[in-house]
This record gives sequence, C-alpha cells and structure tokens, in this order.
Amino acid sequence: MKPEPFRIEPKFVERIWGTRSLAPFFPEKTNLPEPIGEVWLTGIDCRVATGPFAGKTLGEAWREMPPEWRGTRFKMPGDFPILVKFIFPNDKLSIQVHPDDAYAAAHEQAAGGRGKTEMWHAISAETEAHVLIGLVPKTDRNKFVNAIESQKLEEMFVHWRVQPGDTFFVPAGTPHTIGPGMVLCEIQEYSDLTYRVYDYGRVDAQGRPRELHIEKALDTIEFGRSIGGKVSRLGLPSHWSHKVLLAACKYFATERWKLTTDAEVTSSPEHFDLYVILSGRGEFSWNGNTARYECGECWLIPSSLHKFAVNPAEPTKLLRTYVPDLQTLRDRLKQENYSWREIEKTVFA
Repeated sequence: MKPEPFRIEPKFVERIWGTRSLAPFFPEKTNLPEPIGEVWLTGIDCRVATGPFAGKTLGEAWREMPPEWRGTRFKMPGDFPILVKFIFPNDKLSIQVHPDDAYAAAHEQAAGGRGKTEMWHAISAETEAHVLIGLVPKTDRNKFVNAIESQKLEEMFVHWRVQPGDTFFVPAGTPHTIGPGMVLCEIQEYSDLTYRVYDYGRVDAQGRPRELHIEKALDTIEFGRSIGGKVSRLGLPSHWSHKVLLAACKYFATERWKLTTDAEVTSSPEHFDLYVILSGRGEFSWNGNTARYECGECWLIPSSLHKFAVNPAEPTKLLRTYVPDLQTLRDRLKQENYSWREIEKTVFA
C-alpha cells in the first residue's frame, strides 16, 4: 500500500454555548437548528474521506494502516494520540479543569484513563474577546470554594485578551474558560475528560442544569502554581514560508505555516503529521499524484510519504501538529541560537 495524504471528515458537535453559523469555515453550516460549539477534526469516529481508507473511521484506519504510515514511534498503534477541534463559542463555556494522566488513570478508567493538556490558537477574535486561564496569586482552595458560592469565581482568574494569531497553553490541572467572540483551533491530548466547576446557571433544552464536578475539580486544580496562559512563538528556518513554532509539550507540537509559493516538504520517519488548513486552498502533490485542499480541512500525512509538496493556489495558512521528541526539538531550537529561557516559554515539560 503506497502512502498518500488523506482528508478526515469533520464531526459537528452541539454545545449549549455554540453558534448557529459556522461560516466562513463551513459556509453550508448556517441557520442551524441547534447551536454547534465544537467541530472535531480528528475524532476516532470521524470518517476518512479520501485514500485507501475512505469510508472507515479514523480509529479503524489508525489500527489498520501500515506501521510505517504511523511512524517508528507508533509501530504498535495504541490509541490515536491527538485530538484537534475548532471551537465556535457564542457564549461563555463553563469554568472547568481537566485532570492529569495520573489522576485520570486512578479515577477515570471508564472514561479512557487519560488526562487532558491542550493549546488554543486564535483564528479570529473580536475586540473584547478574552479567555480565563489560571488563578490569581494567593488563591487557595477555601477562597476558590467561597467564590463559587458567592458567584464571583471569575474574580479568581487571570484574564487574557485574545487577538487573532495568539496561542495559549493550558496544561492539565489549570482551571480555565473561553469567552464568546472568537474562533479557536484546539489541539490536545486525546481525552474528553472535563470537570465543570461553574456553569453560569444555565439549563439544557429540558430545563435541567448541567452536571458539575466540584469535588473532582478541587482534587485536580494545582493551587498555588501559576501555570498556563499566552505563549511566545519561535521562528523556524524555512526557504519557502513563514514558519513558527506555537507551542510544544510531550503530547503535541504545533507549527503555523504561511505559504504563498510551492513548498517542498519531507515527512519524518518518526511520526505522522496532521495539517489543519486555516485559510486558502491548493493541492498536495507526491509521486505524480495530487489532492486538493480547502479551508477548514484536516489532512493526515503518513510518516512514510517522504518528499511531497504543498502547492497553494491562493495564500495558505495552516497548522502542522505532531507528537514530538521533546529533547530532539529542544536541541534543534538550541542550534537555531535560541536560549534555554526562550525555549522554555514555548516548549513545556
């Protein structure tokens, strides 16, 4: 089976805080009967749209593809490692926190037993858009609980203004929420474990409040530690594009590419890549074959594809994300004359 890029069909997920129009990303998704808050691009139940695994779910394709497609670090498939989403908030999300791997393994085996570390990249943002990430200094458990009871929980948080192109890192154990007026691309460890702390008194279509998980959240929050927030990007060498590293940890590394001319690329033998098209259109070309890409799509690039090209028909902005070897990544950045202090602001343990 010869390797080739393949496109993954998105899954549209209703959320109480979502929107009824996903244009311009998905122009056919307007005047929706129910609000859509999340578009899952790499859910294991998303369907593969092209290539030899077309019609199968991503989970099925992941297990069945040749090991060299996945890369040397994924000879045994295990679980698909990266979940990519678009977030379309029309209202505030609940204030929430995600557990780390150790807590999830001990308490959430039925839900997969994996924690959730994530990053957000702002695709668009209105003037007043902001997110809450992390607690202000000297916020302890008692102050946090009192703020829940007095409905003043937002006062306990660090508020971050969001502008297009900003990137935020949210490690497990960091309480947070997202406000309206923006579109985010979320890249995360593959997990859907969320502990809601506060939901602004909302009720669902049946008039019932959504479940809260305050005790588990309190066990999970790392009080006294200031972690997470806006991160600094690092420029990467490139002859054919403007390329930056947005954020990296052991679960994912994400780069943003801006392309105006053809780009010659070589896949890594160690890992597959995911390409998320944020704007523009064009085609991938390899071994005499081509495949067209459009805005809003997600493509899996097999590790064994080797040399291929990204040929933009119009200026293209994309995110490339993969599971990195952090030491190798740090060493490469050090060779580009970045200091360890600069690297630590973008590459997290």
